[in-house]
Amino acid sequence: MAVDIVIPAAGESVTSGVISRWLKNDGDFVKRDEDVLELETDKVTMGIPAPASGVLKTAAKAGDTVNIGQKVGVIDEKAVAAAAVSEPKPAPAAAAPVSNGRSAPAASAHAAEDVRATPLARKLADERGVDLHGVAGTGAGGRVREQDVQAIIDQKSGGTAVGVAARPSPAPVAAAPAGGSGSARRERMSPLRQRIAARLVEAQHTAAMLTTFNECDMSAVMALRAQHKESFEKKHGVGLGFMSFFVKAVVGALKSFPLINASIVQNERGELEIEHHDFYDVAVAVGTPKGLVVPVLRGCDKLSFAQIESGIKDLAIRAKDGKLALSEMQGGTFTITNGGIYGSLMSTPILNPPQSGILGMHSIKNRPIEHPTGSGQIALRPMMYLALSYDHRIVDGAEAVQFLVSVKNAIEDPTRLLIGM
Repeated sequence: MAVDIVIPAAGESVTSGVISRWLKNDGDFVKRDEDVLELETDKVTMGIPAPASGVLKTAAKAGDTVNIGQKVGVIDEKAVAAAAVSEPKPAPAAAAPVSNGRSAPAASAHAAEDVRATPLARKLADERGVDLHGVAGTGAGGRVREQDVQAIIDQKSGGTAVGVAARPSPAPVAAAPAGGSGSARRERMSPLRQRIAARLVEAQHTAAMLTTFNECDMSAVMALRAQHKESFEKKHGVGLGFMSFFVKAVVGALKSFPLINASIVQNERGELEIEHHDFYDVAVAVGTPKGLVVPVLRGCDKLSFAQIESGIKDLAIRAKDGKLALSEMQGGTFTITNGGIYGSLMSTPILNPPQSGILGMHSIKNRPIEHPTGSGQIALRPMMYLALSYDHRIVDGAEAVQFLVSVKNAIEDPTRLLIGM
């Protein structure tokens, strides 16, 4: 009996995805509930398990766009006995690439299936005769990307990009600029990147977005962190960073200015309503090789510093490994993004719909300011610019400014976080 492999529902609003790779080869024996392929949607990357034990027969290729409910392969249950008792044949050794960049195609292609690589990387390696076993992957989890394969090709050809224009592609390849000697290439935008683009445009087109700025002196937090860093990590098994201070400061400010924790939604008649939240689920922007994702840390008002740091670390690691569940990226009430880890001095963060506010953190730089305040004396202090982007349809400017001042005061005097000020 043949059992169909069907793309399952992957969450609300997810209608399709791209097969990033098959984890098993055509003709392989697979066990029930064993993942046979990876599906990349506009929100998550998920494994698709075998619905039965038997021999796999694929009906779609890596790189194909498939819809929810579409058949992508079958499992032949009748072949279970034969496949289970047959002795596995040793895979032929991969042939070493020769000087002209070509290798024995059958052996290399079969052996390369064991290497974690993107569909585009496999396609380019096959066309150019590159053994994927000899390519160091720079993608998530050591996955080989197309750029890694191209670097090997360029190295073999003395640094000159070759074969790009000749490669077949679903999109036309742009011609080199007039007077230039370089080449250009195009690659399909991933579902996640398409989703990011759509949401950023949606935020700018639907919200009356405004940004207010302030700056805070990081001296007190830095001194407190330096004093307790070692003992904190020894006791809790996680480092004490700045993010836990800001999450705590944001929760306190949201309690004082609840409209920034609310959202504008439509009712069943299409009318706009304000949805108030009595919980504090803070989304934290995380950069990954596939793009920016915003997992949510739930119930931040009830979490300790250690729980916040552990939660953010766990979300960040799984985000970069592509192991986040769809539910972990939905339902946040406010977002924090830290451009400072990339060196940003100041930026205007874009709202994460349907949220009404997002806080942008930035680099810490020594700047001359009046210190102590009112003394008339100038001193160098470690300062950070803060930016709050907010939806002016629901949040007034005065509330936004006071919210940011509340965050600033809590960071400059962390004892406020302990006594709920």
